[in-house]
Amino acid sequence: MKNIKLIVPALLLLFSACSEATRNTANTKSDSITQTGTASRTDSLEAKIKVNGNVAVGDPLMLRFVVYNNSDTTKSFCIWHTPFEPLMSSYLSITNEKGEEAQYKGAMAKRMMPPPASSYSTVKPGDSLVANADLLKAYDLKKGSSYKVVYTGENMSGLVSRDTITFVYTELH
Repeated sequence: MKNIKLIVPALLLLFSACSEATRNTANTKSDSITQTGTASRTDSLEAKIKVNGNVAVGDPLMLRFVVYNNSDTTKSFCIWHTPFEPLMSSYLSITNEKGEEAQYKGAMAKRMMPPPASSYSTVKPGDSLVANADLLKAYDLKKGSSYKVVYTGENMSGLVSRDTITFVYTELH
């Protein structure tokens, strides 16, 4: 009986120590995941968008997409969901003056995750990269309508754009 009185507290102490080690390990794992996720974000890369809403009949309606590296080090971003790859997905929210979303009519690529190394582009410190996309090839836009454009591909590309641009789609004759 005396042995049981000694064994029970020893076992409780042992189990509580194991439980604490498990909690600390779990916290360390989540902390390292958070830190890794934060470190891999491309906060110093910024995307700017611009659209020329007046085009001649038969000309493209071009989106100009510029990525700026405002840091001291070379940074990279995934080109998926940006104009740096052919139109393979919808990465813009385009709404008309009534709030109706313009229909995306381009290709929709199925992706394997994580993106391979070939899916990344680099930008040197203080430099920028420019890509253009013809919105008429990917979105169903109506002549004479006013549109608001917001970049929505940041979850895939890692690029942030705070721009909300507006334009009127008109053709010059």
